[in-house]
Amino acid sequence: MDKSEKSLDEWRDELDEAQFQVCRLGATERPFSGRYTNCKTEGVYHCACCGQALFASQAKFDSGCGWPSYFQPVDEHALVRKDDFSHGMFRIEVKCSGCDAHLGHVFPDGPEPTGLRYCINSVALELKAS
Repeated sequence: MDKSEKSLDEWRDELDEAQFQVCRLGATERPFSGRYTNCKTEGVYHCACCGQALFASQAKFDSGCGWPSYFQPVDEHALVRKDDFSHGMFRIEVKCSGCDAHLGHVFPDGPEPTGLRYCINSVALELKAS
């Protein structure tokens, strides 16, 4: 997939306000407020901005953190990882490799087989049910 490059004004026209704040400006939705936090529907979660497949429902688990959590992406190339030193702490931000949308963060406290917890904002995702 070719990288989607648009201006902030173009993204603002295409996304709702919550999606724009999270995906383009790096905000975070409130914990336990997202539509996919407790979702059990089978399918594939895609980037809300460019439509790239990101996470399969089979990799979703209940972490109790307040955001949808996954132990692996559908493909390692679907995500870009970036060091994040904001808010006085070190985290690893994850972005969509197709359009650089901010998705959330990845932490080393997830379940087997990866031991990772991809903590993702619901507004950054669109579920395509199978």
